[in-house]
Amino acid sequence: MPSRRPLRLAALALALSAFAGTALAEPADKPLGVVELFTSQGCNSCPPADELFAELAAKEDIVALAYHVDYWDYLGWQDTLSRKENTERQYEYMRAFGSRSVYTPQAVINGRSHVNGASREEVDGALARMERVGEGMRVGIKVSRTSDRVMIDAGDAVTGPTDAHVVIVYFNPPQTIKIGKGENSGRSMTYWNAVSTIQTAGMWHGKAQRYELPMSEIAKKGGCAVLLQSVGKDGMPGPILGAAFIRKP
Repeated sequence: MPSRRPLRLAALALALSAFAGTALAEPADKPLGVVELFTSQGCNSCPPADELFAELAAKEDIVALAYHVDYWDYLGWQDTLSRKENTERQYEYMRAFGSRSVYTPQAVINGRSHVNGASREEVDGALARMERVGEGMRVGIKVSRTSDRVMIDAGDAVTGPTDAHVVIVYFNPPQTIKIGKGENSGRSMTYWNAVSTIQTAGMWHGKAQRYELPMSEIAKKGGCAVLLQSVGKDGMPGPILGAAFIRKP
């Protein structure tokens, strides 16, 4: 399997400029939570999870991101949306959780725990439990825009970690794929929010801060989300403290 790579800083074309101490002029976004689904077109257990994920992706209060992995491609069908970086992110979570293996469909909730991505009860239960015990979105994120840029305002820390990466996650528009081979041969599935690029674009240190992103980059993509994600001393991904979609104008 691909080895872990450290998260990379964004390229110059995607560089963000940061200004400390920026006040939030409007209410910040605090969704119920973040659901990251690790899935594959070649996994016969994944279609029920992909269907549940489509429902989650339609909810305004959930940031839902689908990471198509490549390690089931040997079964006869190469996932058209898979990326080795997605597989690497899943392996990073595996190490962070102290697990011995990866699996699909796996849903990582708020960067804190994982459940069966095909189980509505487990996904909904994890989101509700984390919200109840203070492990939901703690930091508000406000997204605004001008004609040529997007402003991302992250609020102050109230409790918990005070250092996090600002992670920009680009994803594809919905795509219907007819699977020609493998375990799901003959199925046509519509895939939502399939991640295409992940970039670490800055740091947040517990204080309100603004980051700017060129609107031209947003316009090129199907969609985009920002995650405020803490990172362990070993470089492994930690709890997600805040999240928001960056929507096209």
